[in-house]
Amino acid sequence: MSGKAVLLHAGVIAALFLLQFTASDYVVLMLTRIMVLSIYAVGYNILFGYAGLLSLGHAMFFAAGLYAAALGVTRLGLGVPEAFAVAILTGIAVSFLIGLVALRASGVAFMIVTLMFAQAAFLTVLYFGEYTRGDEGIVIPDTLRAFSFMGFEADLTNPVLRYNLALAFLAAAIALCLAVVRSRIGHVLVAIRENESRTAMLGYDVARYKLIAFVLSGSFAAFAGACYALMFAYAGSSLASIQYSIHPLLWTLLGGAATVLGPVLGTALMFFLVDFASGFTTASLLFVGVALILLVLFFPKGILGTLRQRVMPWLP
Repeated sequence: MSGKAVLLHAGVIAALFLLQFTASDYVVLMLTRIMVLSIYAVGYNILFGYAGLLSLGHAMFFAAGLYAAALGVTRLGLGVPEAFAVAILTGIAVSFLIGLVALRASGVAFMIVTLMFAQAAFLTVLYFGEYTRGDEGIVIPDTLRAFSFMGFEADLTNPVLRYNLALAFLAAAIALCLAVVRSRIGHVLVAIRENESRTAMLGYDVARYKLIAFVLSGSFAAFAGACYALMFAYAGSSLASIQYSIHPLLWTLLGGAATVLGPVLGTALMFFLVDFASGFTTASLLFVGVALILLVLFFPKGILGTLRQRVMPWLP
């Protein structure tokens, strides 16, 4: 990886760190939410951007981590670190099992299968409303969000801790994504995206690499879900709906698929567009839709994808 790419990614993390000292409390809260959901989008990009697999079912992985963490602390008596661990393991298990089935399909059939699984998961959340609280959702008491880790006392009700923890997790997600896409796995995934049959002819186990991408992507989503539940003290069925399968797709397309920072930029831009439009119109989504159409027209590969094509070929 070039020195420019390293400096760019380090600069983004440093800028986010410094922003907390100048931004208002509202912006800090919004940036915390953006960073958590950016982890979700970065993971989605591994599957969609690099492997070329369009999933419409990622909300089930996000919800798996969300409810594993929320139920872990409220019903099982787990501490926050243990809840994170359980959420990650749940994400790995669910994405592995779903991947074994869903990856038997391809193209439009793969999209439909993932969508069906996601809808089944959403209905399951509603059916077991006694535990999940359905549309009402689970509100995690503040007392359950305090924890001790390696001798340090922490409390997720503290906005400064939440912000820096979200930043640390996002930095780790970006670093892991960079490591994956620059590794043999990443190169094979790109080859599969470009020409799956030729990649198989070269002797690569295409099914295994696609499953690796699927599990990695699902695990990122589950971890982001756990972060959302524990940092914002809420887990509700709306976060398991089809909308949360479409969101990471839009964020990735907007920022630039198959670019590491594209999903982060897309998530931030979408949030600020909605926030800006909400200030002067109730039809904020209409405004956002028009903005997205203009961006697609002038940046057909997303913002960073188009910039990489035109002026920044070193961008990973």
